[in-house]
Amino acid sequence: MRSTVRERADVLVWDVARPERPSRVAGVSMAGFRDRGGSAAGHRAVPHPAVSLALELGAGPLIVDDAAGRRRRGSVVAGLGFGSGAMWVRGERFEAVQVRLSPLVAHQILGVSPAGLDGAVVALDDLWGPDASRLGERLSETPSWDERFALMDAFLARRRETGTPVDPEVAWAWDRMVGGRGLVRVDELAAEVGWSRKRLWSRFQSQIGLPPKRAARLVRFDHAAHRLAAGEDAARVAAETGYADQPHLHRDVVAFTGATPAAVAAEPWLAVDDVAWPGRAP
Repeated sequence: MRSTVRERADVLVWDVARPERPSRVAGVSMAGFRDRGGSAAGHRAVPHPAVSLALELGAGPLIVDDAAGRRRRGSVVAGLGFGSGAMWVRGERFEAVQVRLSPLVAHQILGVSPAGLDGAVVALDDLWGPDASRLGERLSETPSWDERFALMDAFLARRRETGTPVDPEVAWAWDRMVGGRGLVRVDELAAEVGWSRKRLWSRFQSQIGLPPKRAARLVRFDHAAHRLAAGEDAARVAAETGYADQPHLHRDVVAFTGATPAAVAAEPWLAVDDVAWPGRAP
């Protein structure tokens, strides 16, 4: 599928491509981006419940600034929920393959636990060494998006084969959290897997990358943010997504993005989600 995402003033932002078939690796989804000259000033990347990997294809600089003010150029990995808040992505006519990794497979593919990223934006070379540069070169030399996706998928599948999976209990707790859109209690999850609350908290944070309570907040926020972007009333969204009231929703949105609900609802990044990742997988 090929699409072009536009801002409110009909300014071209990105051409978006996505694979015709799902990845052979459960918990992996990919999309391709080509900047159309609308990213020089930067766009806010709204946090979501996945680990993000972006491979620059050499057409132009991909520049990412995280919430702590750290800057990375080129291929990067961002931890679950981007750590402390939204990122800013900019460049000029860059091309990139972005991969979203469920935290359930991130350790196997990246070679480090998501907790080791500490929410920061990390250069992919720091994790994969020369393999990252070689992969980027091969992707740049590959003429079509479909071939690029196939190459990327095969590479990720090979890495997963040698990686360390998360505990089944942690995987089950994450799936319950996502399925319940963040409206779960840690005590109940621990009881359902037969662990103590302390044990679940420790294993979950070390393997998923966030404490269970913050992970649940991130999942709930992600659902609420997309409903806001769809044009739904903030009071209704707050009432139907588990917030105590509209000010509670407002505080959570500001905490995750640094912006108000009205500003976040207008972000082109959320429009990209529905184009590049229908259903917002994984």
